[in-house]
Amino acid sequence: MGDIPRELFVPSTHVGIAYADDSIRLISDRYLMQPLVLARLLQAAEIKDKDRVLELAPATGYSTLVLTALTSSVICVEPDALLHKEVEKNIESYACGRAVALAGAPIEGCIVHAPFDVIFFNGCVEFIPYFLFDQMDENGRLVAVVRSHSDGRAAHVGQARLYRKTNGEVSWTALFETNTPLVPGFAKTEEFEF
Repeated sequence: MGDIPRELFVPSTHVGIAYADDSIRLISDRYLMQPLVLARLLQAAEIKDKDRVLELAPATGYSTLVLTALTSSVICVEPDALLHKEVEKNIESYACGRAVALAGAPIEGCIVHAPFDVIFFNGCVEFIPYFLFDQMDENGRLVAVVRSHSDGRAAHVGQARLYRKTNGEVSWTALFETNTPLVPGFAKTEEFEF
């Protein structure tokens, strides 16, 4: 993380706070994840040199470039057209042939390139679609901050989790709590209750 200039991945109005441990708004509903949360999730994922990584919603690509410093293959899926162009530009600027930016819906993952050793969510989610676990290789890891309004915690607090696939079964471990912003497309729909 120290080798990649974080200030180049934020709006010019936020350069002065690029290294503050806070999420930074990029566009209306997208943020650059807090550096400490990013670092802790990456550490928990135990990424190795030969791992194939799927990154979901990379925003401007800061985390993508951090991931490429850890492993040889990163595929990221970005839903916003402007941010997708920004990710592509940043990958090209850093001559990073180990990363590929795809335009698409992160909620679908990337079945054509699955399975992955690591799936990394760049933000908070309220649910993880079951089929993303199918895109994990055996002994694969998935890291995400998961927010649930029904568990009694504050509305914006999520729980960082590490999911592992062992013998085809997925289990998870709680890591820490944080208030990382929600990734668009991963909010639960409101349900009517009697």
